[in-house]
Amino acid sequence: MTKTYTVTVRYAGGERRRGPVTMGQANMIRCMLRDEPEHINIHDVWPVPEGTPTESAIDALRALVVRHEALRTTFPHAPGEAPREQVVASEGEFTVTVVDHTELPPDAAGYADSVARRGRVDRFRLDRDFGLRVSLVAVDGAPVFVALAASHAVTDISALSVLEEDWLGLLAGRTLPAVTAFTPLDLAAEEATPGGLRRSEASLRHWERIIRTGPQAMFAEPGAVGTEIEAEQLTLRSRRGARALALVAERTGGLPSTVLLTAWCALVAHRTGQSSCVAAVPTSNRFLPRLARSVNTVSQDALLSLDMGVPSFDALLRKAWGAALNAYRHSQFDAVRLWDMIDAVTHERGSRFARDVVFNDVSTLPAAPAAGPEQPEPDVVRGPAQVLPTRVLTFVHETAPVLRLGMWVDPALFTPDESEGFLTGLVRLLEAAAVEDVPLAALTGVTGVRPVERGAGWCRVDGSWVSPSEVADVLSGALGGVPVHVADDASEGDGLTAFVACGGTPLTPAEAHAALMDDLPGRPGVLAPRRYVIVRDAPTEADRTGAWLRLPILREGAGRDRRM
Repeated sequence: MTKTYTVTVRYAGGERRRGPVTMGQANMIRCMLRDEPEHINIHDVWPVPEGTPTESAIDALRALVVRHEALRTTFPHAPGEAPREQVVASEGEFTVTVVDHTELPPDAAGYADSVARRGRVDRFRLDRDFGLRVSLVAVDGAPVFVALAASHAVTDISALSVLEEDWLGLLAGRTLPAVTAFTPLDLAAEEATPGGLRRSEASLRHWERIIRTGPQAMFAEPGAVGTEIEAEQLTLRSRRGARALALVAERTGGLPSTVLLTAWCALVAHRTGQSSCVAAVPTSNRFLPRLARSVNTVSQDALLSLDMGVPSFDALLRKAWGAALNAYRHSQFDAVRLWDMIDAVTHERGSRFARDVVFNDVSTLPAAPAAGPEQPEPDVVRGPAQVLPTRVLTFVHETAPVLRLGMWVDPALFTPDESEGFLTGLVRLLEAAAVEDVPLAALTGVTGVRPVERGAGWCRVDGSWVSPSEVADVLSGALGGVPVHVADDASEGDGLTAFVACGGTPLTPAEAHAALMDDLPGRPGVLAPRRYVIVRDAPTEADRTGAWLRLPILREGAGRDRRM
């Protein structure tokens, strides 16, 4: 039996303030206005200490709201416009839904997680909604879990961890230290200083260099289609992995976090057959002391590019620290300008930047470890599925005394055995590297993870894996089914050339390029040709480049001369 009721909680305290949004808030608001709410909203579950009265749990939540300005923040804006301003209230109210049961399901934590997830489904109204949707899961009136969904405009995963720690401290009767981390308005003011503006400009240059030269997608291979992937959660728990990680750090002198990032990048690049690992590293933009415990959304990617052109794991580890630090230093940027730059660069390059690999190390955040019974090593369990705009997403929750990772992978690219094998292969790599340096050429034998087989039709063009036949199919479809032949001139350094038979319909290279670019999202194996050659009719031997070269040319060019 379940009884549900709602408690309205009034709060008063703090100063009413207003000012511009931060770069991180603008970034997440952009996503919230574009994406489905269940994909961009976040959630968390906090176990309630045994014996805590419902009133005490709610009083501690009220104290959190007074303590942290982000929880009292709304974003006024005109209809149809994105918010540019935030307002911090000095008083107001929020609601807590109490879901009281006579008995919880056997998987009580999983049930609480499902309650929190339900709160993600509805869109937050930025101009008026409280930033948390809070439920208390109780048994016979005694709260057992706090299950909450959160607006990504006011908090991120790191901020929720800080809130949980503060909430537990309040329940324990501790006097919390004064807040010294940046509030959202403090951060907005810092970003507007000359130094903050210089950092933003440097970040844009860092991103542009990687997007102009790195692989357009790490998982450019057969089966990689679509921009939203429904993936099942896998969780790895391994004491062996934690011991091996500590031993690698001791042997090499590297930080455990850098060792783990290096091993993960090595395995991703090995599996994808890429010469570098390009990955978003979101949490790492909190490396500054004033941001480490900020209750705010600091969700801006640090974009890591790690060159795999070294012979061994130790050599890669030596490069990884500098590459990671360079990424962290360039994770503060104007998101609107960033995406304007990405759009311009991808139009010129003829690709679509794919944020398909994400590594989020939250192991240093204040959160209780997920305890569990001893299991055979390494233990990999499956959890609920969710839709993600990535192909591989990894969260690092603990590195000691247990290595605990959560991972979601595209099921079109990994069979269930392969996805579990990737996690166990990571542990095997750490165990091998704990004893001695590991040649990168030996990763298949060491880890059991095999590089993808793309087939003979694939080639590397402009740093990216491309299927010329797929380019031809997509370009033909974008132009209404006209005959298209794509030739690989990569050996001459020219990239791809597309021959298009337009028939009696006038067609320019710019029109062909624009049509292809419109059809590129979700097709990481497609890179636009460097040159479009327009002819009237296809040759009899339409599969032979030489036959197309003998035809009279109507028009030719790069197609990048103007936006369509």
